[in-house]
Amino acid sequence: MAYETEDHETQYCFPAINSSCIKGKRSTHEYNIMYVFFSLLSAWTVFLNLLVIISISHFKKLHTPTNLIILSLAVADLLIGLVMPIEATRLIETCWYFGDTLCGLYSIFIDVPLSASLSNLFLVAVDRYVAVCHPLQYPQKITTTKTLMSISLSWICSLAYITAFVISSGYFDTSHKTDMCYGECSVMMSFAWRIIDLCMSFIFPCILIITLYLRIFYVVHQQVKVINSLIKGGKCVTEGSVRRKSESKAALTLGIIVTVYLLCFIPYYICSISVISSTTIYILTWAVYTNSGLNPLVYALFYPWFKKTVKHILTLKIFQPASSLIDIFTQYQV
Repeated sequence: MAYETEDHETQYCFPAINSSCIKGKRSTHEYNIMYVFFSLLSAWTVFLNLLVIISISHFKKLHTPTNLIILSLAVADLLIGLVMPIEATRLIETCWYFGDTLCGLYSIFIDVPLSASLSNLFLVAVDRYVAVCHPLQYPQKITTTKTLMSISLSWICSLAYITAFVISSGYFDTSHKTDMCYGECSVMMSFAWRIIDLCMSFIFPCILIITLYLRIFYVVHQQVKVINSLIKGGKCVTEGSVRRKSESKAALTLGIIVTVYLLCFIPYYICSISVISSTTIYILTWAVYTNSGLNPLVYALFYPWFKKTVKHILTLKIFQPASSLIDIFTQYQV
């Protein structure tokens, strides 16, 4: 269905309603390309994150505190991938057909995973900070139970904050929408609210994450120098030194995930408080959503265990008896 008719007449989201929004005009070619692109992006995001979720859930050797946080991050990214088709429809059709109540619920559903992603990245930073900077205390401070409690708390806090934000912003209040057309799912936030959300949802968490990683990278640099000097001097490298080098590599890999996240989110948050075109906002918003499909690529590039587990999943070896007990790390080294 194309929006541009032969006589270029105006088309409305709800023709029977006088206050209906006007549909955007697109050619059939544009219409089809956009739907195919966003469908492929959604499928890509869901499929890759599903591989991460199955890998960590199935293989017992991957049930570590760090990987549990990665699992939570993958769940958030999977949820974003699932709502991409709805967001794409809203962008392409330029109409919201499901009413104000579902508009508010949808806003909560899509914003909670985005907020939870940042919370999970903060947990990752704390986990790596303790592992690298205080390795002897790591087994006592970072346990599976504490990690699961932290993950649950981060999701609860994200849900509470986003719900409060959506309600206070007026998504469920139709009285403030007298200046909006019928069929639009958006709210005009005040500049003060934008600043508050910018600080609470982005600036403060990112400052904490960046501070932790700067400390991590400094300690990593010092540890690598010590290990390299031991190797050059012909001295025996202890198991503890090898473990610290492994922890440092893991920290650097997860640091890349944080960097990719910041590169996708910073332009959006900067532009969200300034007056720019809606087209630019849409592009930057989808750059944010695309981040959910990039994280599994980082795992594939830097985590040998992920490549191995994906091979087991795609070849259906996970259905073999005791497949969950396979030592992924040993098998990869052989």
